[in-house]
Amino acid sequence: MPKKNSIKLYKEALNELNTAENRKPVYYFCGEEDFFLSKLQDAAENLMAPEHKDFNFDLIYARDKSPDQVLGIVRSFPMMAEQRIVIIRDFLSLNVSSYNQTGSGGGLDDFLPYFEQPNPSTLLILFDEKKPSGRTKLGKALKNSQYVGFYEFKEVKDYLLPDWVIEWTKEHHQKKISPEAAQILAQLVGNSLQLLSTEIDKVCTFVDTSEQITKADVKKIIGSYREYSVFELKDALFDKDLEQSLFITEQMLQHSKADTGEVIGTVGFFYSVFANIWQISRLASQGNSKQQVQETLGINNSWYFNKLWEDASAFNLSDMPRIFEALLDADSAAKGFSKMDPSTIFLLMIKRIIN
Repeated sequence: MPKKNSIKLYKEALNELNTAENRKPVYYFCGEEDFFLSKLQDAAENLMAPEHKDFNFDLIYARDKSPDQVLGIVRSFPMMAEQRIVIIRDFLSLNVSSYNQTGSGGGLDDFLPYFEQPNPSTLLILFDEKKPSGRTKLGKALKNSQYVGFYEFKEVKDYLLPDWVIEWTKEHHQKKISPEAAQILAQLVGNSLQLLSTEIDKVCTFVDTSEQITKADVKKIIGSYREYSVFELKDALFDKDLEQSLFITEQMLQHSKADTGEVIGTVGFFYSVFANIWQISRLASQGNSKQQVQETLGINNSWYFNKLWEDASAFNLSDMPRIFEALLDADSAAKGFSKMDPSTIFLLMIKRIIN
């Protein structure tokens, strides 16, 4: 069974948090995908009625409290409410200045007894970018205690972004975005869910009363008003049409206000494209069927997966090292590690990818 990706884990955590009978008394949320951490914090805060927050809700930053101070708060009972909610940001940094200065205040291991016998009237939620080492007592307790919900949110893979765009648009804006439009938005913006959600907000505001979001809508709102963009360049490049690819590249550079930015942005776009191709080609080369590849990658939308499969057929797995090298060299050159001008860097990159 493939491991659950961060999108599925987020849905599971959110559902558990919002369902009283399934909710655990302690949660540890960590990982690189801070968008999900932020949304889960919002959800936890919304569990407390506004009229009860003054006395029963605590948002604590690790630098402000010592472990024994926090434990005193979480062990206290709610006032005129059924539950107290305590959120701690940067939990692993809780050995704070008060402990260093006074020599008292305890350490993180002081939480071990609490994880095995938590206060049933307190919901304690711990946030941190990192997870504790699985070899420590703390790490073992957080992952193994029946009273602790442990969720690690790793960065969402590029090939899962279009599915997420479709789902997020439907759930939060009640609009449908076409698979092609979702793919374009994901590839252009990249794998920052925060930026993607912001662009989705913009597109949904732009279409206003329309229930359907198209490729044209996305291209308008993200600023692709010029005749040629990375999308037309991608089509020409995948057709191995060197003349048309170079022509589009020159047109893009002529209409760009920042040549260097154009190169860096295009490199990022194509890195995302070829990373997806590499994943598919690698799995297919291992003897997996098309359906097995789709299931392994966890891509739900068949239109999008078929497009990726079609893209992957344009290049061989053996082409990938050469292509990634060309992209890396172009990125380094554009960032100042070469005396070549942006136009030369861009054109050379395209030639190397096609040839």
